[in-house]
Amino acid sequence: MDTNRMQRQCAAPCKDRDLCGGCSYQGVPYTEQLKNKFGEVKGLLEAKGISADVLLPIEPAPAVYGYRNKMEYTFGDMEKDGPTTLGMHRRRHFMSIVTVDECQLVPGDFNLVLKATLAFAHERGYTHYHKKRHRGLLRNLVIRRGVRTEELLINIVTTSEGEDGSGVPFDEEGFVRMIRALPLRNRVAGILRIINDRLADAVYCDELRVLDGRDYYREEICGLRFRVGPFSFFQTNVEAAERLYEYAVGLVDDFGNRKVFDLYCGTGTISQVLARKASEVVGIELVGEAVEGARAAAAENGLDNCRFYAGDVFEVMESLPDKPEVIVVDPPRMGMKPDALDRIIGYGADQIVYVSCNPRTLAENLYYLQVNGYSIRSVKPFDNFPWTKHVECVVLLSRVK
Repeated sequence: MDTNRMQRQCAAPCKDRDLCGGCSYQGVPYTEQLKNKFGEVKGLLEAKGISADVLLPIEPAPAVYGYRNKMEYTFGDMEKDGPTTLGMHRRRHFMSIVTVDECQLVPGDFNLVLKATLAFAHERGYTHYHKKRHRGLLRNLVIRRGVRTEELLINIVTTSEGEDGSGVPFDEEGFVRMIRALPLRNRVAGILRIINDRLADAVYCDELRVLDGRDYYREEICGLRFRVGPFSFFQTNVEAAERLYEYAVGLVDDFGNRKVFDLYCGTGTISQVLARKASEVVGIELVGEAVEGARAAAAENGLDNCRFYAGDVFEVMESLPDKPEVIVVDPPRMGMKPDALDRIIGYGADQIVYVSCNPRTLAENLYYLQVNGYSIRSVKPFDNFPWTKHVECVVLLSRVK
């Protein structure tokens, strides 16, 4: 879509723009957001001595509103010992939580479920988990949506407080009835409860309870079908990710009968897109649940030329006798460690396609690859997350003969 047209379609200013820490570009015209993100990538590359001649124009997002298919909300309070809130961390005040019940980045159903869940908590007098006192019941609300299937997966995260009869337990049946009664546009595929008694401020699973439906939702991307569970990594902006994947796969000159490694493969989305062209694809991912999902999806999609391994990327690569001719990497924000980079370089693959969600660690990894025998052919930024500071990049590297 034309960026000028997208800008004209802007919604009213967000009511929480001065408090919520989720959007750093609130109030900034979209064309300027693109310019700033492009400039950030350019500056980080040049700081590592990488010529800006390889940099291609930034790809705008297909949509600037309602694009997120996952949100992880936190229970807390806006002011110390104030009423329970549910939403995002307050800007520059990490201990404060802002109730974001009119967020413009999510589908309307997300805001509706958030409001209803918070009202449910207030009606029953539930306490939120206090990060310093390590007491309280409610911790997180995680909502995921299948964009193409219009399925919702709703996950309430609590402690086990009240389970032993010493307090008020969480009303699981009442929560299901409340969700089922909501006038949602999407269909609820599953309602889950995760018990998390750990001290860390993150969503861990000590116990998973399926309160209603199933523990996954279905999604389709690039003509392939996937099952996405509560902990599966899956792209947050499906339409933008689809364009990015198609571009990334299109960079490879000719698959022919070549073998491809897909490192940090997640649920195997790129792996399976590659498998329709390559002779064989080997996917490696640390998260076991994601690998199980990748295997199930490959079977469902009728792809028998994919193999998936769970474990640390470097350790798995060390144990495999296979030698790839093309490597695709999509690492986490921390980028790739030197041992993994050295192993990749040692394969001597003709082409490497690097998909990055952090231009800073990307620039560091590209510098390392460049001084160790690889030429950077192109770097293309993608804006998959309008109004936020995040920018993705797809890079093509070729081995210097």
